[in-house]
Formats: sequence, structure tokens, C-alpha cells
Amino acid sequence: MGSHPINLLVRFILEICALISVGVWGWNQTEGWLKFVLAFGIPIILAAIWGIFAVPDDPSRSGKTVIPTRGIVRLIIEFGIFSIAIYSLYNLGLVKLSFAFGVVIIIHYILSYDRIAWLISK
Repeated sequence: MGSHPINLLVRFILEICALISVGVWGWNQTEGWLKFVLAFGIPIILAAIWGIFAVPDDPSRSGKTVIPTRGIVRLIIEFGIFSIAIYSLYNLGLVKLSFAFGVVIIIHYILSYDRIAWLISK
């Protein structure tokens, strides 16, 4: 199920939403030119982490990686980035949206149980 095209699309959308969430949060943290740095810099850094640290031969990705990472470490990275996104929404005062986003992420991971089992075994 974790590598099903629809599930991969949902995960991609969740990742994009997470990056947008932290970007909006960064934009609202300060004034002037620094808001541009935070709004674009934080999502770029998180996207880089997401892309660079991957499990070799992950069937839900291209299978290629820059820095080979153990499956449990990859899960921690994913949970960490999603947690930052949920907190960002919450901190912006979007409490219901942060809760809903968290619930959708949890449902996604439950439906991706086969991918989670594979990652833990690596």
C-alpha cells in the first residue's frame, strides 16, 4: 500500500503542504528582508534534508540517495519535519488546521504500514 501511486501522491501533497506551512510560518516571524530568508530558506533546507537522507533502494522513491540512511533514521526525519509543520500551523493560530493536518499524516502512515515495516527492517 505504501508504494501505491495514490498513496505516493498523497505523501507528496503532504510533503508540499508541510513545506508551505513552515514557509508561511517563517514569513510571519519577522519584518523586512529576513522574512524572505525564513520563508524560503526553511523550506529549502527541509526539502534538502528530505531529499538527501534516504534509504537505499526505497521502493517508494527512486531508490537513489545522496547519503544512505537507516530506515529508522528516515522515519525520524519524516516525523520531525511533519511535526515542525504541524507546530508551524499551530503557532500561526491555525489550531484546527494543525490538528487536521496531523490526523491526515497519521492516517497516511497507518495506510503505509508496509512501508513503515520495510523502513524499520532496513
